[in-house]
Amino acid sequence: MSITLEQVHKVAHLARLALTPEEEQQFTTQLNSILEYVEQLSELPTEDVQPTTRAIEVVNVTRPDDVKPAENREELLSIAPDQEGDFFRVPQILQE
Repeated sequence: MSITLEQVHKVAHLARLALTPEEEQQFTTQLNSILEYVEQLSELPTEDVQPTTRAIEVVNVTRPDDVKPAENREELLSIAPDQEGDFFRVPQILQE
């Protein structure tokens, strides 16, 4: 299977991309290279390969969420742009 210049032009039009004729030719070549590579991959025996979401296992490194009292609470509240009692006042972002 290969991509034609007309197909690239149609997809660019549908995506509202203004491509020059040189860019259309470049994308046609690049997309055909990608399809050739995918065809090569389809020749590999993958019947016994388990589906995965990524090639290597990824683990988030996080620290424990420990609650500690602020050392300089009054100083922090004093430099806040707006405060209400012992709290920072922020603009409302959600509607009731």
